[in-house]
Amino acid sequence: MQGSLQSTFRASAAAGPSAWRFSRETSTVIFDDLRAIQLRHGFLPKAELESLSSRTQTPLYQIHSVASFYPHFHLVPPARAEVRVCADMSCHLNGACELRADIERRFANARRNEVEIRDVSCLGRCDHAPAIAVNDQIFTDITGDRAESLVRSAMRGEEIHDRQPEQARVACGSDPYPDTEKYGALRAAIASKDWDGLLALLKEAELRGMGGAGFPTAMKWDLVRKQPAPEKYIVCNADESEPGTIKDRFIMTHLPHLLVEGMILAGLVTGAKQGILYIRHEYHLQEEILGEETRRCYRAGLLGKNILGSGLEFELRVFVSPGGYICGEESALIEAIEGHRAEPRNKPPFPVAVGLWQKPTVINNVETFINVPQILARGVEWYKSAGRNGSRGLKFVGVSGHSARPGVFEVPLGITMREVLFDYAGGVRGGRALKAFAPSGPSSGYLPASMADVRLDFKALAEAGSMLGSGAIVLCDDNTCMLDMALNAVRFYRNESCGKCVPCRVGSQKMVDLLTRWTQGGLPEAQYRADLALLDELSQAMSLTSICGLGQIAPAPIQSVLKHFRAEVDAHVLEGLCPSGICFTAAARAGEANRVGIRP
Repeated sequence: MQGSLQSTFRASAAAGPSAWRFSRETSTVIFDDLRAIQLRHGFLPKAELESLSSRTQTPLYQIHSVASFYPHFHLVPPARAEVRVCADMSCHLNGACELRADIERRFANARRNEVEIRDVSCLGRCDHAPAIAVNDQIFTDITGDRAESLVRSAMRGEEIHDRQPEQARVACGSDPYPDTEKYGALRAAIASKDWDGLLALLKEAELRGMGGAGFPTAMKWDLVRKQPAPEKYIVCNADESEPGTIKDRFIMTHLPHLLVEGMILAGLVTGAKQGILYIRHEYHLQEEILGEETRRCYRAGLLGKNILGSGLEFELRVFVSPGGYICGEESALIEAIEGHRAEPRNKPPFPVAVGLWQKPTVINNVETFINVPQILARGVEWYKSAGRNGSRGLKFVGVSGHSARPGVFEVPLGITMREVLFDYAGGVRGGRALKAFAPSGPSSGYLPASMADVRLDFKALAEAGSMLGSGAIVLCDDNTCMLDMALNAVRFYRNESCGKCVPCRVGSQKMVDLLTRWTQGGLPEAQYRADLALLDELSQAMSLTSICGLGQIAPAPIQSVLKHFRAEVDAHVLEGLCPSGICFTAAARAGEANRVGIRP
């Protein structure tokens, strides 16, 4: 079937000079159509794709190009029970490798069309690791027995669903409307229509992007506002897919009104009349919450053609990602919304000038948007005083890994990492010593326990050779092998590379090969020196020539481990010794044999 389907796609591609790009009308429904087809059949049959091509007047090869790119679409019938074990960072630290091996033993005699077991990239449940997905339903805090029960239910064709968490809202210090009518900042802004004054307040507050880049928010909004194009867009990037990153999930669950309010304000300030909230595929509950919040706003006149009778307008819709970490890169996210493969664009031009549909576009993270109503409702002085040591505002951080109390915490920006790790998150599980921590997932690299007094602040973490990023803090106890963690992180980037540019596609694979060889030990010193030189060359080439941040940041985990834990790496390579007893075991070799790239 696969060969026949591919030949059909080749014939479609050769049929004529049809446009490579979907029309705006087609792109708005392409993912919905593909999801509907897969929901009916369990995969995307050839006949259904041909029918979709005919119905939408879209070349079949274009539809296949999109469907084959995203991990949640199947071109062939899947097994009755598709088991995906999260392989990244927090789950890895919490026994994911052993869990997968256990599940494989339990179903060793199952046929391929009955059960398929493999790794999957981060499922966004880092605070309840380990996590698995069975037939696209996510389950957390999983044991071998629980996994077996779920898989056998799926094999019998039974419906399986994760227990929905309680939806009671958690009170947050950043909510300016704990006991009053919501959307107060929006109502005041519409009454005054003082958009210059609003931007001035955001500039005075020095609000920066909270998704990782830290770009000044007022500057970004002002750049879009000054664009002469009559059509502009506001996009919220709620795709958080990097291992350890869970704060946006919490915010969307408990502060959806602030997110919607922030997006509406951005639209009014910049002159954009349409907003798209791009949410990751795995956040089903948050999608429902935000859908209900937007419907509530339409009923209250806060969204639509004539907001509160002011003559101003702003439309907002939720767009569910078709999957993939690369969609978190802003231009790749735009490509996905337009119905294409999520491959990053070359820059410049930047989205503020040429973004969604080639129009000026504001793209901000969830946490950035919710800060705007806080500043407007409470004032700049409150925002300044909410932080510590010269930093401003509150920060949501997700703490996972070997944490005694994993979860999301709202903390003053500028406090020390030690306060976050021990006062808020309870220190290291089991009373063990802290060995290392990642301030913001794999992209931030690892810092040793001796640097735990660094402040949770853009500048302080940058000076420490790391970054604040999205605030995805991952703890490693004193039994952790740091070379193993570097390999795990680099493997994640290899798996999630879109493959568009050679430096990232080839460099990330070569880096995985190098680190895998190091974890196997027994290299001559001359070979080790050659490997280190090659790693430096790869790192520089990827940092300078990769199209987007994924390839540029992929070397960070191993660079940080070599900087702070060099003796541990030397012991692996030169002595064949893993000080933590993780590598060089039968289980490690078996686990490595099973690990393959998630993307083709």
